[in-house]
Amino acid sequence: MNTTALYLSIGILILIALFLGWRGFVLNQRINVLTKALRYAAEQSERIDLPDETVELSHLFSAISLFNRHFETQLTEIRAQRERLAAVLEQISDGILISGQDSHIQFANPAAHKLLEHEGKGLVGRSVAQALRHHQFIETWQKCKDTGQLQSGVFEKPFQNSFLQLVVAPDQFAPGGTLLLVQDLTRLRRLETVRRDFISNISHELRTPLASLKALTETLQDGALDDPLVARRFMGRIETEVDALTQMAQELLDLSRIESGQVVLELQEVAPDTIVQRVAERMRAQAERAEISLITNSFDGLPNVHVDLARIEQVFVNLIHNAIKFTSTGGTVTLSVEVDSGNIRFAVADTGIGIPSRDLPRIFERFYKADRARRSGGTGLGLSISKHLVEAHQGKIWVESFEGRGSTFYVSLPITQEN
Repeated sequence: MNTTALYLSIGILILIALFLGWRGFVLNQRINVLTKALRYAAEQSERIDLPDETVELSHLFSAISLFNRHFETQLTEIRAQRERLAAVLEQISDGILISGQDSHIQFANPAAHKLLEHEGKGLVGRSVAQALRHHQFIETWQKCKDTGQLQSGVFEKPFQNSFLQLVVAPDQFAPGGTLLLVQDLTRLRRLETVRRDFISNISHELRTPLASLKALTETLQDGALDDPLVARRFMGRIETEVDALTQMAQELLDLSRIESGQVVLELQEVAPDTIVQRVAERMRAQAERAEISLITNSFDGLPNVHVDLARIEQVFVNLIHNAIKFTSTGGTVTLSVEVDSGNIRFAVADTGIGIPSRDLPRIFERFYKADRARRSGGTGLGLSISKHLVEAHQGKIWVESFEGRGSTFYVSLPITQEN
């Protein structure tokens, strides 16, 4: 081989080496760009913008592009699920809290702030003890931490007559953490109280006339039937007790139908003054027998109301009957009506003995009787029936009373729209 050929071979080898070195440098640069893009995507959870394809990396870039699209789809689904979960936690009425291993709150929804009375203060970052505050709740949470088992407890708020339940469970996804659920049981406790009172009251109301009937029939069987005057008097008392039981059964049936929506109202436009005058006329004789003045205050020209006249009369007859029953001789019962903020407001006011403040929240419950009513007979269903009838007319009924100074029952009914 001559010198020229040798130099030519060396030159070609140098060129090939330079070309391969340059291609290796370019390939290394593109791999570095791709590496940085992947690292940035992992850190920021964002889509990767890939560099232009080269022949050498086309298959790799194609695979990564496919991964990128799949990753972006999964990320979108996760974000949507997270937003739905956040919306549920925002709206749910139960309080939800999550505490970490360090016993500090990492998450608390709005209901938790409200139920634990931390509104406007923020629970995230506070210790569990600071969030719960009440020692019974703190003990329940600590017991869950110590045993690693689900714990629950009910706490009554002092002076508020309300109840909260706390359920604490270990966080399976964060060792040492806990999940806390706070629920308001106040309504359930009140319903339970109503149920117990209902059973107690109906048992009492049935037992009294049944015991009386038994005593009367036994007396008649023991010989009273042989004395016509005594027998007639006893039969009259039996009839009275049977009438009381019949009235109770009818009122229970009426209440059941009203509550289940089976009562169809026959609505018509009626002038408020007409209602006042019709009711006063029906109750005038009863008031006179009790030596009580029945006064009406109403005006012609008031807007009409859309009511079932017979049912609304039933409401006011019941209210006036109660007012007369609990007003002493010489007292006054006043039935009045006026326009009030787009409604017609009726009022039945008496100068009677009034209702104790402790009984006011419950007087519209079935069979509930204040102490004064227990001594005066009756089924205890009238006010409950009245409440349901008024609400069936889209109205509202309430009472204001002071013991020893009388009571005023209000009934508000919407004005007919055409007026």
